[in-house]
Amino acid sequence: MASFTSPQLEDLQTFLKEWMRHHGRTQSDLRRALRAGSTRMPVLLEELQRLEQEEGLARLAAQLCAIEEQWLGEQLEGRPDEQLDGQLDLLLQEILQDGQN
Repeated sequence: MASFTSPQLEDLQTFLKEWMRHHGRTQSDLRRALRAGSTRMPVLLEELQRLEQEEGLARLAAQLCAIEEQWLGEQLEGRPDEQLDGQLDLLLQEILQDGQN
């Protein structure tokens, strides 16, 4: 599979920063969730790019959805029955729909 282009990496970085800010999370939180070797953004992007290359874009989106669900679960501790629909779930649906077209 092809690597992300520079503009795509810039877009992904911008998305990640906004996403973390929205959830009150840091690069350290994302590093732990990804089990990456460093909190530096280039390392985090490299880990996401590796995942996309090995398992595809849908798997990358699913991984980010799982991280968001984990973060929301930590925020909503004690309310496990809450639906945890986030923006990443919608992104995953769009990606899957685009893949079918």
